[in-house]
Amino acid sequence: MKQLKQTAILLLMAISTAGMAATGDYVKYVNPFIGTGGHGHTFPGPVVPHGMIQPSPDTRMLDWDSCSGYYYDDTTINGFSHTHLSGTGCCDYGDVLLMPTVGRQDYFSLGSKSQRMAYASSFSHRNEHAEPGYYSVLLDRYKVKAELTATKRAAIHRYTFPESKNAGFILDFDYSLQQQTNKEMQIEVISNTEIRGRKKTMYWAFDQYINFYVKFSKPFTYTMVTDSMALDKGGRKRPVAKVLLHFSTKKGEVVLAKMGISSVDMQGAKMNLEAEIPGWDFNGVRASARKAWNDYLAKIDVKDKNTQNKTIFYTALYHSAISPNIFSDVDGRHLGMDLKIHQGDPHKPQYTVFSLWDTFRALHPLQTIIDPKLNQTFIRSLIQKSREEGIFPMWELSGNETGEMIGYHAVPVIVDAYMKGYRDFDVEEALKMSVRTAEYDTAGINCPRLVLPRLMPQAKYWKNRIGYVPCDKDNESVAKALEYAYDDWCISILADSLGKKDIANRYATFGEGYRNYFDPSVRFMRGKDSNGNWRTPFNPTSSVHRNDDYCEGNAWQWTWFVPQNVDGLMKLMGGKQAFIGKLDSLFSASSKMEGESVSADISGLIGQYAHGNEPSHHITHLYNYVGQPWKTQALVDSVLHSLYHNAPNGLSGNEDCGQMSAWYILNSMGFYQVCPGKPVYSIGRPLFSEVTINLENGKHFTIVTKENSRKNRYIQSVSLNGKPLSTPFFTHSDLTNGGTLVITMGDRPNYHTFRE
Repeated sequence: MKQLKQTAILLLMAISTAGMAATGDYVKYVNPFIGTGGHGHTFPGPVVPHGMIQPSPDTRMLDWDSCSGYYYDDTTINGFSHTHLSGTGCCDYGDVLLMPTVGRQDYFSLGSKSQRMAYASSFSHRNEHAEPGYYSVLLDRYKVKAELTATKRAAIHRYTFPESKNAGFILDFDYSLQQQTNKEMQIEVISNTEIRGRKKTMYWAFDQYINFYVKFSKPFTYTMVTDSMALDKGGRKRPVAKVLLHFSTKKGEVVLAKMGISSVDMQGAKMNLEAEIPGWDFNGVRASARKAWNDYLAKIDVKDKNTQNKTIFYTALYHSAISPNIFSDVDGRHLGMDLKIHQGDPHKPQYTVFSLWDTFRALHPLQTIIDPKLNQTFIRSLIQKSREEGIFPMWELSGNETGEMIGYHAVPVIVDAYMKGYRDFDVEEALKMSVRTAEYDTAGINCPRLVLPRLMPQAKYWKNRIGYVPCDKDNESVAKALEYAYDDWCISILADSLGKKDIANRYATFGEGYRNYFDPSVRFMRGKDSNGNWRTPFNPTSSVHRNDDYCEGNAWQWTWFVPQNVDGLMKLMGGKQAFIGKLDSLFSASSKMEGESVSADISGLIGQYAHGNEPSHHITHLYNYVGQPWKTQALVDSVLHSLYHNAPNGLSGNEDCGQMSAWYILNSMGFYQVCPGKPVYSIGRPLFSEVTINLENGKHFTIVTKENSRKNRYIQSVSLNGKPLSTPFFTHSDLTNGGTLVITMGDRPNYHTFRE
């Protein structure tokens, strides 16, 4: 009886703990301004997890640091547009800008080089606030307080006006980030409170469609501006589509505006709005957005006294759920990669914004831990896109293939999930399309003509034809070839698990292709021409951005990209001690870069290790493979403390759609997956005293760190569920089975923590 009573008490405690996790206020630890300075390229506007709409202030529209529309050092706001990318290195979006005005409504151009629109307002960060699902700012020019919140597919704005006979809004439909080409524009005022529109823009996405429907709480009169206009005197005229709204206001009068968007049509935008914001309850929408974020952030519960680190952690977790973005309307329709409208199941939505070159490394592995069902939804979206495009997308944006970056990294996203036991998708079709994507065949692909050579580069032809990519036949040959070898290895293990031995053997051979690029005379991966000669001259610190043998990196960084076979790379280098010596040199070398146009993406340097860009992200953990885990621990500690901060310039490089943050999330918990496709985690340096992952299966995995302090960065002992670990690794099934990983720290390396 006593035992039953104790069991009941434990059950009640478990229920209570689960309830706390679900209802705790994690949002208070999120700082949406992290990454809005430096080159993080994040935005502070309100979104919900993976939402279609991203209303946010635009402070600039030109140059590299306008990628998200907002840059923390700016002092003026152009208005609030409704689509934004988080942390990308390329710019797009900035659609359907709305700006409240008081007095004269200026809308003329300030010149093609100006970051400001004529109607822009100054603002101060003292009068600005951002939290997940809510943003507010005082617009100094107009003395209007602006507030924004959002649902998945719609946004609602609340503006508090001063007394004025000449109040209103400017709805700027021809506006966009980077002054994109508006190929089609249609805008209609359909009543004294409603406007709708449709346009097609051409920029990074060649055929980006946006439809909107907006409704105001206050009737307006209006002036339509549709004359063509030049940005500079005597310059080329561009089409204009702006609506100037007019009304009078009393002091402190609140005017609301709510907007729905859709890639399908204007009716879809209206349906999205009416389904998600049927009334005018701004506070209710804000509360719902906050709850959605608390539910998401509750997937990981951090217990620690260091609130700065908790803020960095939960902001990283917040950034990990900005994209991919839902792309289907509430009725299940979406715009396909073939630019046709497809009817899908409203309960099985499609997603967009797949920055796969970045996110296969840590973001998708993180999702296999905290939300494997959603990750499988992403995979089903990728498979659907391959049906529409004829090939797996490389970097998909708003139903468009951009052809950005290299490799075919839908493959490791799919294979990693499969190898972890998550298989709620058509596996046979996934394998078939993986092979199709890995082969050189330009037929039957739906993408813009200019994108095709990037999506299907000649490098694939040479890789399959002669076994390596000659540097005189294609650009970025070493980087492409190393990533192809990894992706092909992923294909081989998927094929093997499905009994497709011929495919498995063929792609396992391709997976060894990295061997062709290692030059033992210099001990780097190096370009080789079609005659089998090494490219000369050779300088491992040289970088010519996107126009050399590497991709956003140099030989120092790319030599280590063999995650599928660290032992094989070690043998190429001459064995364990030679490997260790080379790895030591990476982190101790001068950080000086040389070249005609050094890639700005090579940032966050420790020696020649570049944490600010993705090719380096696994390297700190390679010491675990050669019996020197204390070096992994020290390096991870250094990255966590020196390259992530609770500040606008808190990221060492572009956020890259959640990848930079996912690295932090995993490593601060104490582990990282070096090779997606191998369901094994490498132990590093845990940052927090206790972290509990609330798993989708109802179980919990807890990492308890004893004697934890800033000084104590070295692991002294590790046990999993009471049993000492003999290696610095554990498996995904160890994690998903639930349990406790106990790590004891000290201020000096323990050379005997793990038995080799």
